[in-house]
Amino acid sequence: MTGARKAISHLGYVQIDTISVVERAHHHVLHSRVPKFKPAMTNELLLSGHIFEYWSHAAAFLPMDDFRFSLPYKHALKSGQTHWYKNSDKKLIRELLARIRSDGPLRSRDLETSTKKTGAGWWDWKPAKKALEQMYMQGDLMVCNREDFQKSYDLTERVLPSQVNTKMPSIEEFAAHLVDQQLRCHGLLSLRGITYQRRNAELRKAVKDLVNDRLAQGVLEQIQLSSGEVFILESGALECRLPRLSNRMLILSPFDNAVIQRDRLRALFEYNYQIECYVPEAKRQYGYFSLPLLYRGEFIGRMDCKAHRKVSHLEVKSLYFEQHEFDEGLLITAFAEAIKQFRQFQKCDTVSLTNAYPKHLTQRLRSALDSLA
Repeated sequence: MTGARKAISHLGYVQIDTISVVERAHHHVLHSRVPKFKPAMTNELLLSGHIFEYWSHAAAFLPMDDFRFSLPYKHALKSGQTHWYKNSDKKLIRELLARIRSDGPLRSRDLETSTKKTGAGWWDWKPAKKALEQMYMQGDLMVCNREDFQKSYDLTERVLPSQVNTKMPSIEEFAAHLVDQQLRCHGLLSLRGITYQRRNAELRKAVKDLVNDRLAQGVLEQIQLSSGEVFILESGALECRLPRLSNRMLILSPFDNAVIQRDRLRALFEYNYQIECYVPEAKRQYGYFSLPLLYRGEFIGRMDCKAHRKVSHLEVKSLYFEQHEFDEGLLITAFAEAIKQFRQFQKCDTVSLTNAYPKHLTQRLRSALDSLA
């Protein structure tokens, strides 16, 4: 569990997603980085107060040490800014808060049957669910537990560890937090990437001013790729010795921190990736839920698969390797070992391969997978 906590702290966030074609994204991201990671660990970290759940560029698990940097958005929502919808009924919010205060944590599922009688009559499920989410987003409530993807909400004062810093950060502190986090996680950054999916103009300006100040001081330097893209990194970073490349192939989540910013992925690795579950079936090129493949510092392909949990079988529907100068035998061996670990992570006993490209590798790949049985 210590490894999972350190990974979330290093990454800055781990995105939560509901798609369950294979193990959910937040578990997949940690599995790729933490040996012997188990999905139950994320809830254990939540229960122990090492992480909390909130909005980053999307719903995410965040280090509890970074809690204060969630406060500006919570304050903005409480002041009238809209997240998904306009503020819910304030009277309903007061009633729900009173119930949680007296009865303890509440799940949205608890509201589905609309069986709670109040002074105003029966609660209607849809407005009550919106009110619950509004209280969570504006900071009155925190997620205190997750069971089978069902969130339990409790009062923030009962969930938040007492030692946590709750001082509202200045815009300059927030900008420094984002810049330092990106450098720690990725080693380099772009101005557009630092404020990915953040629409706050004042924050964007503060980030730009901070980066320009650090460039002027020589703390940071910038490089321009042949494509014209400009990236910023700590001065002297390019002179540092690079880590040894691993022969381990990684099967990544579409929501992995390494690939979530598609423009950066394309600029740095010349890897054009798109998750196609949101694309009409007739227009899909690689499959419903293709997963990026990373090998020896390069993105070398993608795999569309599905875990059939009732029969404990992992189906690899299609596997695509792109043009790279790797030994085919070593590539197949690395893929087979990656699938072995991935299959175990999915709690599957067997694996099959339907299609592979280039086609001449298909039979060798199937033989490698058969040897795993």
